[in-house]
Amino acid sequence: MGAPEDTESKADRTATAEGGEPRSAPCCPLYHEAVELVGRRWTGAILRVLMDGALRFSEIAQAVPELSDRLLSARMKELERRGMVQRRVISGPPLRVEYSLSEMGHELEPALAELERWANRWLGDGHTTRL
Repeated sequence: MGAPEDTESKADRTATAEGGEPRSAPCCPLYHEAVELVGRRWTGAILRVLMDGALRFSEIAQAVPELSDRLLSARMKELERRGMVQRRVISGPPLRVEYSLSEMGHELEPALAELERWANRWLGDGHTTRL
């Protein structure tokens, strides 16, 4: 007698781990891109301060004092290019520029607020584990 015929498909084999436990689906590339974008150094802090309303560059810099002007400028350009932040020039004198969340940026507010709640619970006083 020969070996039993292999009737299990490749999809069936990869859908379960050893012991028959279901495996997680592969990470969605769009999810990964979103996490990478929002998780870039200082981007979350910038988005968080803009949740309170439109701000000038100097006001954002003041709200996130550890952030250099050069890096803030780079992040603002990236967020504007990606459509998450809107830049509005207000004619003067003096000429002013304000930044605010776009519709896309506003759609992140519930997720950012939940992340802030989570951080306050798990990373605040009394918790020694830091990411």
